[in-house]
Amino acid sequence: MNTIIGTYECKVDAKGRVLLPAPLKKQLTDSLNDGFVLKRSVFQPCLELYPMAEWNLMMQKINKLNRFVKKNNDFIRRFTAGVKVVEIDNLGRLLIPKDLVTFGNISKDLVLSSAVNIVEIWDKDLYEKSISGDDMDFADLAEDVMGNINDDDNGIS
Repeated sequence: MNTIIGTYECKVDAKGRVLLPAPLKKQLTDSLNDGFVLKRSVFQPCLELYPMAEWNLMMQKINKLNRFVKKNNDFIRRFTAGVKVVEIDNLGRLLIPKDLVTFGNISKDLVLSSAVNIVEIWDKDLYEKSISGDDMDFADLAEDVMGNINDDDNGIS
């Protein structure tokens, strides 16, 4: 698993093309030949860009689900709804298909935000709203999610 780092602001043109910022493109260099998968986020009004290797790892997990369990089948259908294989062209541009532009409420200004091993693609206003903290206390969230993890001897985490 490759960790992607950074949050980048950029523009999308009327055709849905996004010029990836150079530092992000550099981090994705190893994945350029294999391509990417672009999909709707499960929890947020944004898109998720998976390097193909990461998508294949996710599919290995999903392929372990029993398709004869209705809940599993429903999940697979919803998880893969709108999934597109995409590439970054020689100019460093990513084309976001129209249906995904609509899902993400993408206008002109975007934020590309690392989410460990994938990149979230947000409309800038929606991204700012999601991180503003109006709907949650981040300190409480951090404690709930990370508070019981302590696998190092340094006492930090």
